Amino acid sequence: MGNVNKDERLLRDGVLGGGPIAQFAHFDACHKAHNIELYAICDLAPDLLARMTAVHQPRVAYPQLDDLLADPLVDAVIVATADQFHVPLCQKVIAAGKHVLVEKPLGVTVEECEALRTQVSHSRQILQIGNMWRFDPGTAFVQKFIAGEMGPLHALKAWYYDSTYRYRMTDNLQPIPVISATARKPGGDPKADRRKYYVLTHGSHLVDTARFLGGEITSVRARLSERFGAYCWFISVEYANGGLGHLDLNIAVRGDFEVGFQVFGEKGSARGRGYLPWYHKTTDVECFSNETGQFTRPLGEDAHMYKRQLEAFAETILHDTPQRGATIDDGIAAVRAMVAIARSVETDEAVRLADVTGGV
Repeated sequence: MGNVNKDERLLRDGVLGGGPIAQFAHFDACHKAHNIELYAICDLAPDLLARMTAVHQPRVAYPQLDDLLADPLVDAVIVATADQFHVPLCQKVIAAGKHVLVEKPLGVTVEECEALRTQVSHSRQILQIGNMWRFDPGTAFVQKFIAGEMGPLHALKAWYYDSTYRYRMTDNLQPIPVISATARKPGGDPKADRRKYYVLTHGSHLVDTARFLGGEITSVRARLSERFGAYCWFISVEYANGGLGHLDLNIAVRGDFEVGFQVFGEKGSARGRGYLPWYHKTTDVECFSNETGQFTRPLGEDAHMYKRQLEAFAETILHDTPQRGATIDDGIAAVRAMVAIARSVETDEAVRLADVTGGV
């Protein structure tokens, strides 16, 4: 489909789950990535599978995961399902000898994620978490500046503000999703517990960005305010490198959607402000170097983060390049951080990530 110039050698991807996130992000990313072929689509709902197959024209379509995994031409699987299914499905994909890119968060409990890591460590498969903000050109530019020029970290502030107007914006930006009455859903209503849902859905982005820029988080101290239907987490963070941090998760603000950060180090500083990802617009960033006395900022002409993360995933598999996306260790660290935030709110005390068990 389309006029994208594809490489001669392509990673043959199967997308598992034809629901909204696949429709909004992954199908389009597969079509536009230069080194990916949308080879297969798999979904239990027959009506949804038929519609997605007609629109996106993969080479094959499968109603069962076992059929997808039995296909020797499938190189990798994108797991685009509900959070509660991530780890069990990844386990099946890895056991079948396929690589996997799984939507964030990696899982919903520390224990299931650790079990998956054990399985991955005994395999030859690549597992990447869909933390696509790592592939925002502005954020990646700042990460390189921090690693190469800024020197030791002193402080990092990061925030994620979902907006009361976000769905009005996304309704205009995204295609109208095709919904099936027979789609498989987790037991109960995962969105009923708003604290848990918001931390897993939005907090996973915030925590991963903080780790991507600041390094390993060792402990958190979190406070939560719930007023007029809005939730605000203020989180004090300690980094393994000695830096301090503050994370601000606000849902939903009476204003614009925004993600951002400020970073201060020995030899410079950086700041960034990002947009709703469906605009495919790079985060506005500025990096200041104390050595040059100058600010620098990138253009970021290609900010299709979902496409860019898939291209990096394929590059690692096809050409044995270092993994640039979030690894399973990154995914587990993020889950531990989110569980620690939840425990800190409950206890009103600082919580070490190494000590947490269970889920959010």
